[in-house]
Amino acid sequence: VAIVVTDGRPQDGVQDVSARARAAGIEIFAIGVGRVDMHTLRQIASEPLDDHVDYVESYSVIEKLTHKFQEAFCVVSDLCATGDHDCEQICISIPGAYKCACKEGFTLNNDGKTCSACSGGSGSALDLVFLIDGSKSVRPENFELVKKFINQIVDSLEVSDKQAQVGLVQYSSSVRQEFPLGQFKNKQDIKAAVKKMAYMEKGTMTGQALKYLIDSSFSVINGARPGVPKVGIVFTDGRSQDYITDAAKKAKDLGFRMFAVGVGNAVEDELREIASEPVAEHYFYTADFKTISKIGKKLQMKICIEEDPCECKSIVKFQTKVENLIKSLQQ
Repeated sequence: VAIVVTDGRPQDGVQDVSARARAAGIEIFAIGVGRVDMHTLRQIASEPLDDHVDYVESYSVIEKLTHKFQEAFCVVSDLCATGDHDCEQICISIPGAYKCACKEGFTLNNDGKTCSACSGGSGSALDLVFLIDGSKSVRPENFELVKKFINQIVDSLEVSDKQAQVGLVQYSSSVRQEFPLGQFKNKQDIKAAVKKMAYMEKGTMTGQALKYLIDSSFSVINGARPGVPKVGIVFTDGRSQDYITDAAKKAKDLGFRMFAVGVGNAVEDELREIASEPVAEHYFYTADFKTISKIGKKLQMKICIEEDPCECKSIVKFQTKVENLIKSLQQ
């Protein structure tokens, strides 16, 4: 096994010598750091490329990859003893493998790793809009990770006319609505549309994007439902090039629940300004795009809207049940 770490473009050819190494039975892992040439990493690495090519933003976070290689090279009987393997709640070791499980009151999502407490009933109605940074600094390979982050959250929702609706907006130097609330009626169609989203690759006008969210995304004409909770998830990797304070405040004053997710060079003061109270529960930051899936897991639980037990419908249901019990006792 060979592990190649590089942070730039090679000054000589790698394709032929890498092919010779692989043909000789050497398994090659390629790790890129910072401004690396991703095409070079793919030329070096063994197949399948998804398992043998990794990228980190800086050397300071390269240690995050050690766990992956420990798992790849070590054969252990109790796999859960080496870590949680991205299981959100419970990791269970089985011979030669592991599986994820959830605590009582939670159900395992389709991804086999995350858990959901969303009831899926009328109480889980939700209008959710993503505001996604498509600026040049994000870079194409990281933009693909952002798409996976969006779909990770979509996976935890019950999408329908009466439950969760999802909208998507991308912003850079301008704002572009990818699709409005309610356009897609199931999570499969939403995820397919997210995957097709083209990268804008310009500036970072976060304030303009927040204003668009207020004026357009959560309007009835764009599919928003009156009386349904509104949630905005703002994703950015850098400092805004315009003023965000007024729009950020107005979004919260209107009752929107705002989550702020920052990666890399995102400014934490700006993230806190966007986030709803309590800020600690609505603001997330990571230095590395590769770790945003962990933020996605935390968000999956926080955006679930549980049915209010004091809601009128619940009281009527309880009264009816009691009345029927009294009737049966009288008989």
